[in-house]
Amino acid sequence: MADYVHPETLVSTGWIEEHKNDLDLRIVEVDVDTRAYDEGHITGAVGWAWDSELCDTVQRDIVPKAQFEKLLGESGIDNNTTVILYGDNNNWFAAWAFWQLKIYGHKDVRLMSGGRKKWLAEGRELTQERPNTSAKTYKAKNADFSIRAFLPDVQKGSKRKSIHLVDVRSPQEFTGEILAPPGLPETCQRGGHIPGAKNITWSRACNEDGTFKSFDELRQLYEGAGMSRKKPVVAYCRIGERSSHTWFVLKYLLGYKDVRNYDGSWTEWGNLVRAPVEKP
Repeated sequence: MADYVHPETLVSTGWIEEHKNDLDLRIVEVDVDTRAYDEGHITGAVGWAWDSELCDTVQRDIVPKAQFEKLLGESGIDNNTTVILYGDNNNWFAAWAFWQLKIYGHKDVRLMSGGRKKWLAEGRELTQERPNTSAKTYKAKNADFSIRAFLPDVQKGSKRKSIHLVDVRSPQEFTGEILAPPGLPETCQRGGHIPGAKNITWSRACNEDGTFKSFDELRQLYEGAGMSRKKPVVAYCRIGERSSHTWFVLKYLLGYKDVRNYDGSWTEWGNLVRAPVEKP
């Protein structure tokens, strides 16, 4: 991990095994399959449901500030707690939670490289026992949207070709052959991609065991597809969780200064009336 620009944002499964009982640390599991936590999790970990606790349940948005403060406080997290995130699908929603923690200004947040997949593959212990956490007071900062892209930003950037657009979905989603990954709701009216976007599927940044590829491999992956630091980079997927994974890679592992996650993603763009769509 030492070759990354910000290696401090990653920990290994072995590190977690050694530090999981540290009093100033809180491990959090965030899964695509919200039932996975109850089936077994790392000792001491709390579970967050992405679809009810990490979003606004009334309008489509990230978790509101007051709800965020309540969630973290009830999870035994204060502003000085080190938060370690992990989850299934190579940390899709763990990275999404990381992104939101950074939006609200949490200082020390890290991903467990390899996520739930690597922990299970190594035969490490799981428990079904929920931790006995003492509530703490958490005060979030005002939201920092410099790492978040909204629809007008993307529309302007795409039209003027002033941004690098990275579509991190599968090639089949990118071409419009399918509207969503198998087993997930379609949630859009049209297939294809945003004009000018390059398709660099999120999973290409990972090794077979779910860990991230080396700095040199990642640099070659993105620069080989035409990415550069000369323009702002905006990543998107279907609902914003896979693109937060790529956002993390670009910002913290490769050190891109101006990279944002467009969490509206294809479910927003693909439902817009008269929105321009590219297909092969």
